[in-house]
Amino acid sequence: MPSSSPHDAPTVTERYAAVRARIDAAALAAGRAPGDVQLLVATKTQGSAAVREVVAAGATLIGENRVQELVAKAPDLADLVAASAVRVHMIGHLQRNKVNQVLATATGVESVDSLALADALASRCVREGRTLDVMVQVNVSGEESKAGVGPDDAAHLARQVAALEGLRLVGFMTIGANSPDTALVRAGFARLREIRDDVLASGALGTSEARELSMGMSGDLEAAIAEGATIVRVGTAVFGARPPVG
Repeated sequence: MPSSSPHDAPTVTERYAAVRARIDAAALAAGRAPGDVQLLVATKTQGSAAVREVVAAGATLIGENRVQELVAKAPDLADLVAASAVRVHMIGHLQRNKVNQVLATATGVESVDSLALADALASRCVREGRTLDVMVQVNVSGEESKAGVGPDDAAHLARQVAALEGLRLVGFMTIGANSPDTALVRAGFARLREIRDDVLASGALGTSEARELSMGMSGDLEAAIAEGATIVRVGTAVFGARPPVG
């Protein structure tokens, strides 16, 4: 039997289309419209050329985990951002001293996990006369390896963030539990949905647009969509397995 060659591997365009089809199928299975779920392509470790390729394939939303990668790619992607061909979200942990670097390129920050960080973002946005879309990151699994505010404190933080000038609270983000137990993973996603619903129902200042649920990745996007995800963050399934480090 002939061995496969590298040329037989799916292209980024083919992988992107396959993931989009997977999302659409999951939405339909959950009784939802496929257009209800956005695909955010996580571009961690990917170069600017790969990012441009996935944008050409149809991606309109990308996410960066690391500030240094966001800054390094910014000059090569500036034309796409300026033309509104793609939006760039910061989806990884963000330190307050990196806020200025992130705001030079990012159109949204999904990883707000403290009032101190929100204050830093808001202050810079007010000085620049801009409004930044943000999400509150919630650690629904309670795993120490994951960032995010605890579920019991999430609604309070969200209301505080929503009241800040310069920020627009658009929703909530989480990383699912690292578990093979689908029921456990889904329970975490359901908890985030409940937090979102409570905040929307509160009528608190600035909370009326907090509808997004950014949750679900390559391995658990179906569970997330079943529980109401409006954004899923996928990297590996679009770009393929990352090469080993070393």
